[in-house]
Amino acid sequence: MSAARPIRIAPSVLDADFARLAEQIGLVEAGGADLLHLDVMDGHFVPNLSFGVPVVAAIAECTDLLLDTHLMISDPGRYASAFVQAGAGSITFHIEAAEHPGELVRLIRELGVKVGVSLNPGTPAEAVFGIIEDVDIVLVMTVWPGFGGQSFMDECLEKIETLAGHLSDAQWLEVDGGINSETAARIVAAGADTLVAGSAIFASEHPAEALAELRRAAGQAPARRLERSA
Repeated sequence: MSAARPIRIAPSVLDADFARLAEQIGLVEAGGADLLHLDVMDGHFVPNLSFGVPVVAAIAECTDLLLDTHLMISDPGRYASAFVQAGAGSITFHIEAAEHPGELVRLIRELGVKVGVSLNPGTPAEAVFGIIEDVDIVLVMTVWPGFGGQSFMDECLEKIETLAGHLSDAQWLEVDGGINSETAARIVAAGADTLVAGSAIFASEHPAEALAELRRAAGQAPARRLERSA
């Protein structure tokens, strides 16, 4: 990966106020969000429930931004098509939940969207090397998935650096967990180009300003706005 790359900021909808979801999406969209990150949890692969296909469809009605859909679920292949039909522009599955990851990559690719693979904090980078050339996105979890508001795990920086060395400029290295104005610069320096932030943006009284501050902290120019047709 090249050293100087534009940085994408992906607000995590999980931390938005769902009573004002359309309004909050509008705020971060106007504030320069590059895409939206949707955390789908099943209460089985991770110890929590979030939302499913109907909410993704409702979000798709609110915005043209690419819906970066992160399936933290035990059987991602079973539900991938439904999420794409609802408006997902990318589907990321967990390597820990994929019995046959190569087949899952092909299945998602045939749905016509970007394909991503994610790793939990305790999973080594080498776990995705068998499919790394076939995906569009590698998502490194820097907190244990299932709950928002956790602190960034510094020990994951080495994994980010390792993965950055195996990705092309056309691929994204996404990081999710504990990203804020204090951690963003270190994450970008390690090689990440897509930053998922939830509470750092939506817990603020002014989400658009918080997003702009996060981008300044990352020290990079804005990326191109991404829509679902991208």
